[in-house]
Amino acid sequence: MKPKTSLAVLLPVLAALTLSGCETVSSPVVRLQRQVNYGDAKSTELVTNEFGSTDLQMIAEKMVGSLLETGIFQGRPTVTISTVKNKTSEYIDTTNVMNSIQTALVKSGKVRFTRSIQEMQAGVDELQRQNQSGLYKNNTTAKVGQMTAAKYQLEGELTSIVKQNSSTKDVFYKFTLKMFDVAEGTIEWQEEKEIRKTTKR
Repeated sequence: MKPKTSLAVLLPVLAALTLSGCETVSSPVVRLQRQVNYGDAKSTELVTNEFGSTDLQMIAEKMVGSLLETGIFQGRPTVTISTVKNKTSEYIDTTNVMNSIQTALVKSGKVRFTRSIQEMQAGVDELQRQNQSGLYKNNTTAKVGQMTAAKYQLEGELTSIVKQNSSTKDVFYKFTLKMFDVAEGTIEWQEEKEIRKTTKR
């Protein structure tokens, strides 16, 4: 009888050990503490002498101020953005520069922007979807041929001259922006912003 009693006692213990062996042991979670500091987006950025946020802001302010001073935007004319060429040796997102200029001009309420060349395909696709898919009521679709053409077109370029020796690096940037009358092909406004940045080793 004793062997039966011992077996009866051991079975629950073995079952418990078997179940505990099937449990998944999770790995410890390691959390890295990172120090994040928010700064003033308008403060002067002096990390390197490469093109930075302060340069972008200075260019946008100069271009917008010059455009609004001319009085050329009487009657809220339509403007489109063409190309802004980056002729520097750096990777610079010139679209970001133009976005800042466009945002400030739109907020001024003195000008309307039509789709740029890069944005046009998205507008064409939406018109086709509304008019050719058969999904929309006829009286709610945007009709083809109703887009407003741009009276003026903005074109620009960013260039740089880099000089350096064993102790100094000098970078000169020049941003040029022109506004053409689309119909006449004439330059109606032009402005430049020059920036020089020097670092010592």
